[in-house]
Amino acid sequence: GFLPIATAASSTGEYTRSLFQVVTIALVVSWIAAVLFIPYLGDKMLPDLFNPQPPKPGSLSARWLAKRQQWADRYPALANLIAPPQHGHDHDPYQRPFYRSFRRFLDACLRRRWWVIAATIALFVFSLLMFRFVPQQFFPDSTRPELMVDIELAEGASLRSTQAQAEKLEKLLSGREGIANYVSYVGTGSPRFYLPLDQQLPATNFAQFVVLAKDIKSRESTRDWLLHEVIPKFPDVQMRVTRLENGPPVGYPVQMRISGEHIEKVQAIARQVEAKVRENPHVMNVNLDWSEPSKVVRLVIDQERARALGVSSAQVSQFLASSLAGQSVSVYREGNRQIEMLLRGPADERNQLDLLSSLSMPTANGGSITLSQVATMEYGFEDGIIWHRNRLPTVTVRADISDGMQALDVVHQIVPTLDGIRAELPNGYLLETGGTVEDSARGQNSIKAGMPLFLVVVATLLMLQLRSFSRAAMVLVTAPLGIIGATLFLLLFRAPFGFVALLGTIALAGMIMRNSVILIDQIQQDIDAGHDRWHSIIDATVRRFRPIVLTALAAVLAMIPLSRSAFYGSMAISIMGGLIVGTVLTLVFLPALYAAWFRVKPDESGA
Repeated sequence: GFLPIATAASSTGEYTRSLFQVVTIALVVSWIAAVLFIPYLGDKMLPDLFNPQPPKPGSLSARWLAKRQQWADRYPALANLIAPPQHGHDHDPYQRPFYRSFRRFLDACLRRRWWVIAATIALFVFSLLMFRFVPQQFFPDSTRPELMVDIELAEGASLRSTQAQAEKLEKLLSGREGIANYVSYVGTGSPRFYLPLDQQLPATNFAQFVVLAKDIKSRESTRDWLLHEVIPKFPDVQMRVTRLENGPPVGYPVQMRISGEHIEKVQAIARQVEAKVRENPHVMNVNLDWSEPSKVVRLVIDQERARALGVSSAQVSQFLASSLAGQSVSVYREGNRQIEMLLRGPADERNQLDLLSSLSMPTANGGSITLSQVATMEYGFEDGIIWHRNRLPTVTVRADISDGMQALDVVHQIVPTLDGIRAELPNGYLLETGGTVEDSARGQNSIKAGMPLFLVVVATLLMLQLRSFSRAAMVLVTAPLGIIGATLFLLLFRAPFGFVALLGTIALAGMIMRNSVILIDQIQQDIDAGHDRWHSIIDATVRRFRPIVLTALAAVLAMIPLSRSAFYGSMAISIMGGLIVGTVLTLVFLPALYAAWFRVKPDESGA
């Protein structure tokens, strides 16, 4: 059932591939133990019920038997339960009241086989219809105590301005209870201290804080404090507070991409989309990945005067680069460090635009001229960053979730409101959904790509085990029955259906098919032994009831600790619900399906 994870060619599959590896190793080891070690333990530890012998005097078994006999003498009403008489194995354990009732129930189900099949199909269809009410999720937030705080100033802001805003936030964080420590990065994002960290590009107008809370409760209280009290104190910057992610990094959970040939048209459409996104009550921090245009100064060179004075555009460009940015002239060595030495103009010439035109520039004849003699300055605005996707200028409208809603549900609310904009898009312009929805679809498609191999391997193993196409097909029919219980439990516990839950649901199909193989193989063994088919179905189901239920119950109980996990909780709940309901349906639906498939009648005899 976990095979599609191993073949998933995506970052999502890479992130969850260890689940397939661990389960595979565990199953191989358990199979070896079941085949070799368990029979040895049974031979050494279990009594011979066909030839019962009294335990050796003084042994642990003898002392335990004596103790039980004392309790039986003290409570005569419970004597048969505490210390039942040693009758050997001279009675049929499947003639107890429970099994007799179960046998009658199976007989009734087989006689009303079509009703049972129709009811099971109806339950399956109903579960598919109810599945749309299950919250959808890609990956849950991490349970790590860190918070990421991003500060973004206007495009073109200096590093000094960004540093001032970072220091202002540091003063607020330093006196806050519940914070263990924090670290700030000005001009760049945090290094990758956590695998799914969404790393940011370096920029002079960007700073990032990593705030370490003392525990999860402190993390949530600090987050609320930052959102509702701190952010309003920074009206001139865009601030974002996020928890760490699980799974491949997505960034903003809500993303709408607009692509086209002309930048101005793309920006105009993006502003329309931004307005629609803002109308949704479940989003906050709506913004564009293209910041507002930054101020620029353009130097327009008078080519005729420049040629007359003996300078070229390349010389003017090189002179400005040396004066403003600096030109490397040497390297200073200090121990094992190399420090670059730059030659550039004084600070007042570099920082005051009104002095730029008065800079003296050398000419080819050894003289000097001012820039104002060959060029004039023009002031304007331009985009500091132009993002491209598939060689087209692309603007992304981004937003965070403001409440407990799932990102996939919020996006599904927003997308229909954009139909009017999408219908009026000019030719060559695209409006696409990114973020969580896109990454989730990419991860699911990588899993779907491995499903044919999964089906081929399963069908091959079933044919080798059952040696019949009809019986193998019946086993495959029972595989989706787990969806009924998975949907029920996800709705009951209000758990979201995420990517990990999808993996659990696929694995659930393998668990249910295992039970079906056990039951069908037992039915066929009874038929081959000469029993009539009707009673073979009933007797095999009765005899396989205990091992099927016990293995399913063991798996369900093993999932209980995982159900409290933020990452694996939805998978555990899906498997628990699917196994419980799927096991019940296997013991009822499969016998009815077998009787209907092979047209078994109650009055027939023989094979």
